[in-house]
Amino acid sequence: MKIWIDADACPNMVKEIIFKASFRLKIDVTLVANSYLQIPQAPNINLIQVDKGADVADFYIVEHLDEKDLIVTADIPLAALVVEKNATAINPRGEIYTEENIRERLSVRDFMQELRDGGVNTGGPPLLDNKAKEKFANAFDRIITKMLREAN
Repeated sequence: MKIWIDADACPNMVKEIIFKASFRLKIDVTLVANSYLQIPQAPNINLIQVDKGADVADFYIVEHLDEKDLIVTADIPLAALVVEKNATAINPRGEIYTEENIRERLSVRDFMQELRDGGVNTGGPPLLDNKAKEKFANAFDRIITKMLREAN
C-alpha cells in the first residue's frame, strides 16, 4: 500500500496529516508535482517532479498506482480514473470518491466549467478551515486503518 498525493494544489495542512501518519505507520508516500516542493527528509516520503503541462501529474499517478493505494486529490477527473482502476481516492476535505458519486461530481464540474467559460464568476471552493482539516484527518484515519487491516 502506498499513498499518492496530487501535490501541486494539495494544502499543506493535509500534507502534514499524511506525513505524520507516514512516520507513525511506516507507509510510503509519493508526492507528484509539476514543480519542486519541500518535503520531509524521510526514507518513505519522496517527490516525483513531472514535466509541466495539463494533467501530466495525473497521468503519472494513474500509470503507477496499484488498486491497494490511496490517492489524495481534489482533481475530479483524476479521481474518476483512480476509481475506475479500483483504487481509493479522497479529497482534501475528507470526501471519498466512489463509483456511486464520481459521475455526479464530474457532471457538476463540467457544468461549472461551462458557466465559467460563459463568463460567469462561480467563485471557488471555501477555504479549508479547522473543521475541514478535522474531517479530512478523521476520514483519512478510517481509510488507512481499513486498508492496513485488509493488507494483513
